[in-house]
Amino acid sequence: MHSHHHLNMAALLFLPFLLPLLSNTASATQFCAPNKANSELSVMHIYGKCSPFNNPNPTSSWLTTVMNMAVKDPARLSYLSSLTALKPKGKTNVPIASGQNVLNTGNYVIRARIGTPGQVMYMVLDTSSDNAWVPCSGCVGCSETVFAPNTSSTFGSVECSVPECSMVNGMSCPTGGSGACNFNQSYGGDSSFLAALSRDALGLGNDVVPNYAFGCINAVSGSKIPPQGLLGLGRGSMSLLSQAGALYSGVFSYCLPSFKSYYFSGSLRLGPVGQPKTIRTTPLLKNPHRPSLYYVNLTGVSVGKIWVYIPQEHLTFDPATGAGTVIDSGTVISRFVEPAYVAIREEFRKQVTGPFSSLGAFDTCFAVTKEFMAPPITFHFQGMDLVLPMENTLIHTSYGNLACLAMAAAPNNVNSVLNVIANLQQQNLRVLFDTVNSRLGITHENCN
Repeated sequence: MHSHHHLNMAALLFLPFLLPLLSNTASATQFCAPNKANSELSVMHIYGKCSPFNNPNPTSSWLTTVMNMAVKDPARLSYLSSLTALKPKGKTNVPIASGQNVLNTGNYVIRARIGTPGQVMYMVLDTSSDNAWVPCSGCVGCSETVFAPNTSSTFGSVECSVPECSMVNGMSCPTGGSGACNFNQSYGGDSSFLAALSRDALGLGNDVVPNYAFGCINAVSGSKIPPQGLLGLGRGSMSLLSQAGALYSGVFSYCLPSFKSYYFSGSLRLGPVGQPKTIRTTPLLKNPHRPSLYYVNLTGVSVGKIWVYIPQEHLTFDPATGAGTVIDSGTVISRFVEPAYVAIREEFRKQVTGPFSSLGAFDTCFAVTKEFMAPPITFHFQGMDLVLPMENTLIHTSYGNLACLAMAAAPNNVNSVLNVIANLQQQNLRVLFDTVNSRLGITHENCN
């Protein structure tokens, strides 16, 4: 029996970031240019052309790749739900997502530098976690790509006595309270890793964040940890925004190009400079039980001109149960609690007319010749409506004969009270996170 804290850290580790992104240039060598100007970074799909991890290459098609990635969504939702569930007194949460599901998922990565001189490390972006983790040299069970602390003049280990040490779960400090802040994290029931809380310079584009606190992974037992690190972009005290402080003023945005853009990378823009001036926004809601998550107030969903009837309890934000809607960078297709999804799907089917078939996670596939009947779907947020472009609503089979509604129900095996706005629904949009003013902005932008 592991506590949910163990799962937290495990799951924090390497979660998916599934959104292919921007850089419209001519040749393969150019599109893989390291980074853009100043505080703008290229974001690479882990299986995309520019990623060092693009083996196995997508053999059949992006659809198959996306479908394979969507298979991991239920594990991701279990993880997000477990973070928001309140534990009854004296009970511990049993990990519900196996380590294999939470780790080794398809992701989006950025190219960062750690240490002085900077060592290039690829790190997964995760908007639903705060901590950063990097496999370090000498790590038993890690891959070849590791950070070497002994060659960095600015590396420092963190002592047990500092407040940050108590912010990460699973620490094992000696009773005297001195010595290195080491962690033993379990994940997936049969696996664990050892890490030491450390500090070093983190280089992003032309910026350097000094004394960045991250976990240096020293040993892994059980499932192999992927070669890339992880950078938490959540709202909590250990996240990039919190640690970078005044440098980014609590603001970042990303632009996610079409899932079909194997050859393109996208952009992560850190700080207020260069962000869209006119953008419609909706308030970000805070859940004290899960400070990392970006909750928004989804008030309804329209299919064509019809406002779908969804009982309010399936949409209302409730910090006590974790219910509500989050924007997440690690879920592939948007998931709604079952009654809400069924209502949206039934209205969509009514307007398209069948017959319908299932394919993987998708339960509403139909002949592509009927696509002209497919109505636009609108997400209504407090203060902002988002009309989804058709490419954010439908996904096509590799043979091009079927189109499928690219959404699904949340798994009903866990406390699945969360609705999750996922990557496929965020493509070709600039999504702006402004934590200081507690707002989230969305505007249409051709990220390709």
